Amino acid sequence: MASERMVVLGRLGAPWGVKGGLKVESYTDPPTGLLNYPVWYVGSAARGWETMKVKAGRAHGGRSTLVVELDGVDSPERARLFTEREIAQPRSAMPEPATGEYYWEDLMGCQVFLLDGRALGVVSHFLEFPANPVMVVKEGAKEHWLPLVAPHLKQVDLSERRVVVDWEPEG
Repeated sequence: MASERMVVLGRLGAPWGVKGGLKVESYTDPPTGLLNYPVWYVGSAARGWETMKVKAGRAHGGRSTLVVELDGVDSPERARLFTEREIAQPRSAMPEPATGEYYWEDLMGCQVFLLDGRALGVVSHFLEFPANPVMVVKEGAKEHWLPLVAPHLKQVDLSERRVVVDWEPEG
């Protein structure tokens, strides 16, 4: 699993209930799509991933919140050990995205160019905001934050690791 690229699909939150349940923020659409994976990879790219089997899960409260029970997590104290860990799946286990849609993981490391051909930098990471996600492009020590919305994203060529954007960098 060390060489397999992982796609983060959610994040474990606070303990829920007395039996060791956990709140989950799901990044899938619909949020309950995360429950289609009976085994989750829990952890982070930096610390590594461990597999955990999902015993039960359901939608809860807010639009992207779930409550789950995981094998081996049977108390609030044990659940606290997993708070704030990411939930992921190997990229190979993910369905292919529809035309014009991309997994953020697939865009990481792509070169970004402006419409006039000038190089802007490399896709470093993404940030999630209420209005829309932001693609962070690094150019040396400088970061450019581009709203990840259709009017700005003009062309993606994953085979060439190239993204073209209609956006003018500040300064």
